[in-house]
Amino acid sequence: MTAQQDLLSADLAMGTVMLKVGDMTMMSNYYQKALGLDIVAEADGGQYLGRGSTPLVHLQPAGGLHVPARGEAGLFHTALLFDDQAALAATVATAAQYSPQAFAGSADHLVSEAFYFTDPEGNGIELYWDRPRDAWTWKNGEVEMASLALSPQQYLEQHLTEASVTGQRQSGADVGHVHLQVGDVKTAEQFYVDTLGFEKTSGFHGQALFVSAGGYHHHMAMNVWNSRGAGPRKDTLGLGEVLIQLPKADDVGALQARLAHHGIAVANTGAEILFDDPWKNRIRVSVGSGQPAR
Repeated sequence: MTAQQDLLSADLAMGTVMLKVGDMTMMSNYYQKALGLDIVAEADGGQYLGRGSTPLVHLQPAGGLHVPARGEAGLFHTALLFDDQAALAATVATAAQYSPQAFAGSADHLVSEAFYFTDPEGNGIELYWDRPRDAWTWKNGEVEMASLALSPQQYLEQHLTEASVTGQRQSGADVGHVHLQVGDVKTAEQFYVDTLGFEKTSGFHGQALFVSAGGYHHHMAMNVWNSRGAGPRKDTLGLGEVLIQLPKADDVGALQARLAHHGIAVANTGAEILFDDPWKNRIRVSVGSGQPAR
């Protein structure tokens, strides 16, 4: 069992996911029109899109880069968590109407209900709603998850309302978790659990790892389904960085100390730290408001 002082804060929250983008107009249109996000801020030619004042996705122009080849490490999906089933249904409906071919599947995961899409440059997106925590089942320290059938048509018939459609952009959403493609699960566990201080919440036959802070089902996940054996990433379109928010500066300092102990190079800007995982997936950690996933 990991010592308590070596764990990430239970009040950890996932922050904005930055994507390096080839076609800003096409990508911005998708995130606004399909997913119902608004431009929250603009900087350095890029856009922060989200709900209300909360940025969820940062699109940064990178026109000289190529799409990553199949089999490379990087982003599996950014998972947007909705407040209720009606709000989820409204965004599933607009996403399906805007680009039907972008729909990639759906599943009842026992802890959540999820719908999957792929944006115009191949980045995975999950739209989901969590069941209440007291409905989750834990066994031997791991949360029980599955991938059961979930009919999109029946879901929309059951949960889509006129109010959720008209109020779509006023409903809340957060980055609930981020799922990465990596080269092997053992190395991922050594980095994200033993070094960073997440706790393992589930595994899948040596093919996937789910980790969290504070007893959530997962804040991050890593799998090898498309990337087994992958080495460090090249600089490509797709994932730019993942933001993790910790509630106190002391939490960030403790993490930096753990990284240094394990020989991980860290850049410290004074307000945040930046480092790479073993596959050069960039992680940024800052002091944030800390809205733990529900």
